[in-house]
Amino acid sequence: MNEAVLSKNKQGWDKVAERFFGRNPLPEYGPFAPNEEDVRLLGNLEGKRVLDIGCGSGHSLLYMEGQNAGELWGIDLSCSQVSAARTVLKDCTVPVTLFESPMEKNPGLPEGYFDLVYSIYALGWTTDLAQTVKNVAGYLKKNGVFIFSWEHPLYNRMTHNGDSLQMTKPYFEEGPYQHSGWNVPVTMQQLKLSTYINTLSKQGFVIEQMVEEVSLSEKDAERHTNSWYTRERASFVPTTIIFKCRKA
Repeated sequence: MNEAVLSKNKQGWDKVAERFFGRNPLPEYGPFAPNEEDVRLLGNLEGKRVLDIGCGSGHSLLYMEGQNAGELWGIDLSCSQVSAARTVLKDCTVPVTLFESPMEKNPGLPEGYFDLVYSIYALGWTTDLAQTVKNVAGYLKKNGVFIFSWEHPLYNRMTHNGDSLQMTKPYFEEGPYQHSGWNVPVTMQQLKLSTYINTLSKQGFVIEQMVEEVSLSEKDAERHTNSWYTRERASFVPTTIIFKCRKA
């Protein structure tokens, strides 16, 4: 865990939280990605204890309440995000517990307690994937489910140039990088697909499904197109990778 990077990322997120208010929450899994109605990964959530890793403004947890989840828990690095989530979730009729904390640490979450842990476009911010996945495994009951989405490892290694793609950095290059789309200094992590898969396996997870399809409708283009995500680029390479895993 890199405390310096976490501190800088926290400052960055506190500054830009409003910009990401309600951005791509469930039932969406990410820009130009299929949504929950398409992939049906969550199953029956009635009465389930659910934990959101990188809960942001709380809109995915609000979706969970709408699916009759029994308890809503969330963790986020940014105090601005947690504050926004408290406001979004203030009228929930089920228990809500939120922690301001990096995902690499357990801020007091119960062990062996949750039916579902999920993370929507947040896991790639971790400075220690192995520790974060180990934490998730600890939070889950036996046979509990872990679902997460993140930017596809190929997407930021390529640029769209006319009718073709150009690879701008080696696929095998892993580690921290500065995202060009941010106007504040933040550090994200670049990992290979095999790193995610092997890390999950080492923590006792069985991968049940991996999704890398895209959704390129006019509605998707209107909602998601910006300087970084475009329908043209997404037609060549997936924007998003989604994993559904089960704790053995």
